[in-house]
Parts: sequence; structure tokens; C-alpha cells
Amino acid sequence: MSFPKHSVVVATDINPRDGIGVEIYQDDELVLEIFRDDTERTRTVTVFKESVSLELMEEAIRRFKEEGLWDFIE
Repeated sequence: MSFPKHSVVVATDINPRDGIGVEIYQDDELVLEIFRDDTERTRTVTVFKESVSLELMEEAIRRFKEEGLWDFIE
């Protein structure tokens, strides 16, 4: 049995959003993003795949917090 390879990319976006987030890739396919928008003061999760395992979602949230992305920039 083969397990998908996961990778994490920390990326900023300034147009049209203004913030930073983590992108989670599975076998080189973007499957989800957690993004902090400093202008709107929101944190959102976007899922690009029909289903994502709870373990992967938890790992993504953990990495988002570990990267220091939780707090908004004033």
C-alpha cells in the first residue's frame, strides 16, 4: 500500500487578499489552504479536493499555528 506524499508551502497573498497561509499538497496536488487575512481579520480553510482526512486537516492546522501564522498583524 502506498501513502500520498505531503508537502507544506507557506505563502503570502496581497491581491486581492492581504495575508499569509499554508498550502497543503498531496502528491503535488493542492488539497487545502489555511489563510489568515489581516485586512478582513479572518482565518479561512479552503478545500480543493472532494474529501480530506481529519488527520490531514489537523496536521494543517497544527502547522499553521507552528509557523506563527495564527495572530493578525496590526
